[in-house]
Amino acid sequence: MMINEKIIEEYFDRLFPICRSITGNGVRDTLKIISEIIPLNIYEIPSGTDIFDWTIPKEWNINDAYIITPDGQKIGNFKEHNLHVVNYSTPIHKKISFDELKQHLHTLPHKPNAIPYVTSYYKENWGFCLTYDEYKQLPQKGEYEVLIDSSLTNGHLTYADCVLQGETQNEVLISTYICHPSMANNELSGPLVAMFLYQKLAQLTKRKYTYRFVFAPETIGALVYLHKNGEHLKKHCKAGYILTCVGDRGIFHYKQSKYGNTLADKAALHTLKHSKKLFRVLPFYPGGSDERQYCSPAFNLPVGSLMRTPYREYPEYHTSLDNKNFISFKALKESVEMYFQIMMTLEDNEKYINLQPYGEPQLSKRGLYIGDLSRDDIMQIMYILQYSDGNNDLMDIAERTKTNVHHLKKLADILQQHNLLDNERH
Repeated sequence: MMINEKIIEEYFDRLFPICRSITGNGVRDTLKIISEIIPLNIYEIPSGTDIFDWTIPKEWNINDAYIITPDGQKIGNFKEHNLHVVNYSTPIHKKISFDELKQHLHTLPHKPNAIPYVTSYYKENWGFCLTYDEYKQLPQKGEYEVLIDSSLTNGHLTYADCVLQGETQNEVLISTYICHPSMANNELSGPLVAMFLYQKLAQLTKRKYTYRFVFAPETIGALVYLHKNGEHLKKHCKAGYILTCVGDRGIFHYKQSKYGNTLADKAALHTLKHSKKLFRVLPFYPGGSDERQYCSPAFNLPVGSLMRTPYREYPEYHTSLDNKNFISFKALKESVEMYFQIMMTLEDNEKYINLQPYGEPQLSKRGLYIGDLSRDDIMQIMYILQYSDGNNDLMDIAERTKTNVHHLKKLADILQQHNLLDNERH
């Protein structure tokens, strides 16, 4: 299935204006739109629920927010840009001095035309975010009117998943977050790629793996998911990926799982090497996104993350400059395709047992020798037979032969037809 950049853009345009947070109607509205592509199961966890060392906070929703300056200008207008309000701000409506107001203002002097993204999830507070250029113009005398029409109530945290069943109970986890307001690369690129990756996988007539798609608020949502599904994932998850920062024009970056030696790592790196695209490999570090939760000591799941330019490595990160102009719908489409190719590497990868392990089988009597196949293919077959001892999968053998898994799989299928190999799963 070919991915249409225009359709990705249409979904982006609908999702971008929504004011998301770790709870609230912005998350629900986002999941409702995603459900048009993926048949999501949506769950809600009540405020006050203990999740490991965390507690689900009160639900936050917001209708409006702004500041009226002494000369009557409306600034920090939430309805013009939802980053103007500190996410999770408590409600307020009062008149205050500039000295009091500036204690609640956030700017980025080194990025004077950018609105910063600031949150206060677990400490009740209120605030506004302005460009530094706008902040410098504010009069320091006179009264300011501030309004934040928000609510913090005993509600719920909302998250969703969808399990796309395969032939086996072995799973591939695809996890992304839905908790940031209007930011393009850091927020929406992950869900958009996940949506269209699901669409491509769902159209396969045959899937070896079961694919588990998770859409949850970052950190607290992933912890909720692990609280409910962690033991299942420990048994069944064979590879997993965090989808984030996949929409800009940078080269691909692969952040390894905690020890860098999992099936997820092997498949991603094998695919990237054979894509002929530039890429960088990043070792695991305990910062970043939800790989921190999935790879934590109680779970140690095989989860990595394929990104383009990683979080914090582009100056637009966590600002209003991370907008539609910063991303590329061509890049988003390429990210869908790269993730799909990683899944296809996992699908074709197998571990085989040589059924004629006593020396070298006679290939010529089976029509598998010179004159029947190319010399290269014969050598590849000999590698497959030699290393199919239960210890190596096709990716291991492909690394030795400098070829790709997909070609070796075709040759392995021929060997199976001649009863020379058996799939270890059988």
